[in-house]
Amino acid sequence: MGWSVRLWWLVAVAAWAAAAVGAEGEVVAVGAAAPRRHAYAAMMYMGTPRDYEFYVATRVMMRSLGRLSASADRVVIASLDVPPRWVEALKDDGVKVVSVDNLKNPYEKQENFNMRFKLTLNKLYAWSLVSYERVVMLDSDNIFLQNTDELFQCGRFCAVFINPCIFHTGLFVLKPSMDVFKNMLHELAVGRENPDGADQGFLAGYFPDLLDQPMFHPPANGTKLEGTYRLPLGYQMDASYYYLKLRWSIPCGPNSVITFPSAPWFKPWYWWSWPVLPLGLSWHEQRRENLGYSSEIPVVLIQAVLYIGVIAVTRLARPSLSKMCYNRRMEKSTMFLLSLLRVVVAWSILAAYTIPFFIIPRTVHPLLGWPLYLLGSFSLSSIVINIFLLHPLSVLTTWFGIIGALFVMSFPWYLNGVVRALAVFAYAFCCAPLIWASLVKTMSSLQVLVERDAFRLGEPNQNAEFTKLY
Repeated sequence: MGWSVRLWWLVAVAAWAAAAVGAEGEVVAVGAAAPRRHAYAAMMYMGTPRDYEFYVATRVMMRSLGRLSASADRVVIASLDVPPRWVEALKDDGVKVVSVDNLKNPYEKQENFNMRFKLTLNKLYAWSLVSYERVVMLDSDNIFLQNTDELFQCGRFCAVFINPCIFHTGLFVLKPSMDVFKNMLHELAVGRENPDGADQGFLAGYFPDLLDQPMFHPPANGTKLEGTYRLPLGYQMDASYYYLKLRWSIPCGPNSVITFPSAPWFKPWYWWSWPVLPLGLSWHEQRRENLGYSSEIPVVLIQAVLYIGVIAVTRLARPSLSKMCYNRRMEKSTMFLLSLLRVVVAWSILAAYTIPFFIIPRTVHPLLGWPLYLLGSFSLSSIVINIFLLHPLSVLTTWFGIIGALFVMSFPWYLNGVVRALAVFAYAFCCAPLIWASLVKTMSSLQVLVERDAFRLGEPNQNAEFTKLY
């Protein structure tokens, strides 16, 4: 009887322990699956020529947040017309995608309205993310330098004043609220005044007193603040400010996020933005680590082969300017023809240096894009040199000047951004006379060639009245 009681007691203890372990495991599992209270959010919409670029930029930014161990969900507010394969790629990256209808922009008839901002009011959907206590809303052209999770301690609305009087909406903190979201939609419907017709003008009018609010300092005990606050500039420093000193030490906040100019052709993902914007190289390094360049590399290789082929062909075929078609009776129009030829040569040289910008994939790595550009401009310049029999050094002076400018701008040991800007200005000041002299020499040599090989003013040739145009 004693042994049976002991055995029963042991079985009961074991069952209790197993139940306790199971309950603990269940608690852990539930805790692991529990949704996070905070989110970093961005938006994606379609209808612009740069949709793919912003898709890539959004993926890079979201992956960089994961690399910084951000303790928050990553959310993309995507319009319903975003391609499904892009949505799936974002989900594969661990990003939550919230699909929404585009908000109609009631300001698109304004005189100063820029159509590329037509759908930026979709950013207001951030207030509908009520499953989160705080949301940091982001533009895709931001670069994160360090973790910024302390922003989730800010109040119901917090933003940075890059402009001394108008806060910037490329990064702001908000407390989601359906009441606020519905009220914003009502304000859109009644036509609240909006100076730029975009999200920034609307939010600046919706939170007009933010400039008078106190500066945000994250509480040491981790509690969340209420009300509205200004964020220190270091939480979203404009690239132009950042480059003035290259490294800033701001007492009221860390350097956490760098935003890039609103100019559409100077975003960090364009290969030509470096070395004008040195942090663009950091953006591309993040993309290389996270996404790679599988879609652009084949195009780059094909273009490189074509450029090399152009150089080889132009070296083998050297047309002569003296084979132009002319009539000896047209001597009175010689000066007009010479002026026209000068214009053609000038535009041909300009095209040789600009065409590669438009045919090289815009989002390739700068260390690949710039060599491809130099190869392309050299090959097109060689065509101009051979067709018009110009002096190579005169045409390629600009080419060598571009190479020098790249070295001057990318020199890494400037004391600050002011010194860097002065160095670039001094280099441009020294190069400008050389480029102008090369252009003058090209035009004068063109005149000599025309007079010598084709027209020989005042000395008509009776042996041949016409020659064939090549």
